[in-house]
Amino acid sequence: MSNQNSLPEQKVLSAVPPAPAQSAALPPQGSNTRILVIAGVVAVAALLAGGRMWYRSHYFVETENAYVAGHVHPVSARVAGVVTRVLIEDNQVVHEGDVIAELDPADQRVKIEQIQAQIASAEQQVLQSAAQVSQVQAQASAAGAQVAQSEALVLRARQDAERYGQLYNSQMKAVSKAELDAANAGRSSAVADLAARRDSAVAAKAQIGAASAASEVLKAQVRVLRVQLKDAQQQLAYNRILAPVSGRIGKRALEVGQRVQAGQQLTAIVQDNVWVTANFKETQLADLQKGQTVKVTIDALPGKTLEGHVESFAPASGAQFALLPADNATGNFTKIVQRVPVKIVFRAEDVKALNGRLVPGMSAVAEVEVNGKDSAPAKVAAVAPTAAPAAH
Repeated sequence: MSNQNSLPEQKVLSAVPPAPAQSAALPPQGSNTRILVIAGVVAVAALLAGGRMWYRSHYFVETENAYVAGHVHPVSARVAGVVTRVLIEDNQVVHEGDVIAELDPADQRVKIEQIQAQIASAEQQVLQSAAQVSQVQAQASAAGAQVAQSEALVLRARQDAERYGQLYNSQMKAVSKAELDAANAGRSSAVADLAARRDSAVAAKAQIGAASAASEVLKAQVRVLRVQLKDAQQQLAYNRILAPVSGRIGKRALEVGQRVQAGQQLTAIVQDNVWVTANFKETQLADLQKGQTVKVTIDALPGKTLEGHVESFAPASGAQFALLPADNATGNFTKIVQRVPVKIVFRAEDVKALNGRLVPGMSAVAEVEVNGKDSAPAKVAAVAPTAAPAAH
């Protein structure tokens, strides 16, 4: 009987579900607090980020499309020749007028000697021509004297012919007919001789002009040869390749024994004075003015901020200076925001303090404060290029 009563009780107990645990029924209070805190922090961060973005977009103009620029002077050979000496090394500091390299001067020296010999020969020819002019002038003087003598003979012959004509006529025959004919013949001969003498004098004067012209031609040739000599001497001086400016050597491309051609670039000299060319969007130019202060950070100098000012704006956008400018007069036009280069200069002492670490080609970030109390353009004096060190 006891076993039969216990069976229904066990069935009833097994049919009743067990009560759930107290920990599973109630959620923890700390999780809701953490969610609220995280949401609040995210909301505050979003508000701060949005506020910062609005503030910077309203009070600052910034571009990462900026690069350090400077004067890079190519050094080329002015004459062809073989390099005999190289007096520079990579990154070396040189001064204006320093000798960079020397070429073999043998060819130019031979040319100078050749021209000097031609000048000496031409000068001797000039002396000979001067002597010929003097000789022709003497001949012309002699011809003039002969003309005067012939004129006197003509006058005497005419007088004789007239006298003989008076002494021999139909009424009086004081002289013979033969003597009269001889007097007339003498007069005609004297007149013909005078004409010949005069032609000889004219020819002598013409020879004077020809000799003088030939002498002037020779003198002009001497002047031409002297100019050629001066040019050859300059070509000889060009065998010493000099630094056109003061700066540092870069892109050296010459060695001893190398044959170079006229106009071939051998190296480049980079001057110390540099600036930043910042390409601002055209929509940013409305708030930019000449003289505004610019904060510049250089990628190669992390943690260092340089201060400059806006010096000038480019006369055209960068697209206009491209090798192939875009042709917008087409049917597939797409408007693209253009960029205009803006030149930003530093103070000379700031650039000098960097000791050559700021070089052309480095990337930069330019930031200009606008619409603020400190955004008015400052009256800055013109920054002169860094003074070149005195030559040796």
